Amino acid sequence: MTETSQTNSLFKISDKTKNRNAAERRFRIYGILAISIGLLMLLVLASTIILRGTSAFQQTFITLEVDLLESKLDKKGNRNIDDIKKVSTFGYSPILVNALKKVLEKHEISTSLKKKALGGIISKSAPSQIRDFVLEDVNRIGQTVEFKFLVNGWIDGYIKGRYSRESVANSKFASAEQFDLIDQLLEVGVVEKKFNFDFIFGADASDQRPEAAGIGVAMVGSFYLMLVVLVLSLPLGVAASIYLEEFAKQNAFTDIIEVTISNLAAVPSIVFGILGLAVFINYMHLPQSTPIVGGLVLTLMTLPTIIISTRASLKSVPPSIRDAALGLGASKMQTVFHHVLPLAAPGILTGTIIGMAQALGESAPLLLIGMIGYVATNMPTTISEGLLSPNSAMPAQIYEWAKRADPAFIERAWGGIIILLIFLLTMNTMAVILRRRFERRW
Repeated sequence: MTETSQTNSLFKISDKTKNRNAAERRFRIYGILAISIGLLMLLVLASTIILRGTSAFQQTFITLEVDLLESKLDKKGNRNIDDIKKVSTFGYSPILVNALKKVLEKHEISTSLKKKALGGIISKSAPSQIRDFVLEDVNRIGQTVEFKFLVNGWIDGYIKGRYSRESVANSKFASAEQFDLIDQLLEVGVVEKKFNFDFIFGADASDQRPEAAGIGVAMVGSFYLMLVVLVLSLPLGVAASIYLEEFAKQNAFTDIIEVTISNLAAVPSIVFGILGLAVFINYMHLPQSTPIVGGLVLTLMTLPTIIISTRASLKSVPPSIRDAALGLGASKMQTVFHHVLPLAAPGILTGTIIGMAQALGESAPLLLIGMIGYVATNMPTTISEGLLSPNSAMPAQIYEWAKRADPAFIERAWGGIIILLIFLLTMNTMAVILRRRFERRW
């Protein structure tokens, strides 16, 4: 009797209990380990993007006092805008070289560089910058004006540590002598590295001017894409969800529709791009590479996500709300739109914003409709132009930069990823705030 009582004592932990407790401890360790690995990978990803992308927000500039010589820009001296327009950017290049020589003489800097190599220090966008300045007001000809020009992408890369004198020993784009001259100009303050707003607000540039490339026009293209997606997907998705959840009878037909919507949510995005190419461009003959076509394609991709999230929000509204409204004499339509829909609004807004955030980061559908290959250089001036004129989008622009050979474009691709992630984080934060702001508890 005594031995049995000691064996079954509550104060003694049995072997099964020990094994169960050990299994629980192992599970906790596995969970902590999994979370730690996930956080570590996230930290590695974030740090890699930040370390490689932040340099795109800074650019090297050179300050020059340029003599807008009448003998070069207006040989007839009549200030005729048509005659002045005939002077191409090549006509402005000698003016830049002369301005750089003046700086070297002023600071008593000597160099063995020839005119071509000396002018190669400055970005190829500089002549266009002066030309636009002159054409804006031809009366500026004859004046001496201070300009801040971008330096060549290779020179900028040297200052940022991408290149060294050894790495350009056999290069035709830069030379060790140019680097020596830049070091002297840095010492006297003529050359400086500063924040580059043109990267955020500017347009893309050709392969010859990577230092002048910006993502601003592509951001505008993404804005018009999201505008089309919001205007089309929100009312269509909400209307379809309300009908399926509140009005449609449960039968084989609605079951097929529900399964189809669930399957569409899992279809690869590039399939929607093929559909957009076949229907919107080849059949309907809508203009290629335009935000309106991209928005239509992304709307098809976003609709399943919005429908699924909206239906889940409608289901979360307690049936007692419907019963109470119907019991007080409200019609089915009044019950849905006056009571159920407002209570489901937080979930609907959350699903819509998350679906749009997913669409914002898509590049595969845009590749199929041509937006991936279009170099956007001009800001649209009207809404119709923004929707119907060829443009690019942020993910498409990032992809375009990443496939170019020049390391300066790779740097801009990382910087573009930072801007895209800021947009995505902002949209997801808005979704959380709106949900908590309008959420009601029963």
